[in-house]
Amino acid sequence: MGTNDGAHGASAPAPPEGGAAHRPHVVLDTNVFVAAGFNPHSNAARILERIRAGTWTMVWNRATRRETEAVLAQIPPLSVQDAAPAFRPEAEVVAETHPDRFAFVPDPGDRKFAALAAATGAVLVTNDDHLLSQRHRLAVEVLTPSEAMARYGQS
Repeated sequence: MGTNDGAHGASAPAPPEGGAAHRPHVVLDTNVFVAAGFNPHSNAARILERIRAGTWTMVWNRATRRETEAVLAQIPPLSVQDAAPAFRPEAEVVAETHPDRFAFVPDPGDRKFAALAAATGAVLVTNDDHLLSQRHRLAVEVLTPSEAMARYGQS
């Protein structure tokens, strides 16, 4: 790890005036896209609807997008094209996020999501036990899609 997940060193998008209560900023683990694709009535799908509508902001970087697209491409009923609108150019983070600082997360593939959430102050939304079991060690809010909808769903 420790590779630059972005280039140019630009900073993360700033939360809007009024904070996350008005427009939540989230990092979505790949499993949220998968869950939404298989169940269009799930909380994961509702989160993606809010992101596509612009009422929530999904921050992302090249590493998280690459992983999401690679996984979706391997699951025939799911579509990379369906996920594309969630990756808004203005929400891309090009600053270094330091996934190597999250070695306590058991799955190295999950560290990029934790690092991005920590670098941006965004809420990490996941169904992944490796991340959920470490939420007490992460300096960011880590929620399941159900928890995220319960907390921010009216936003």
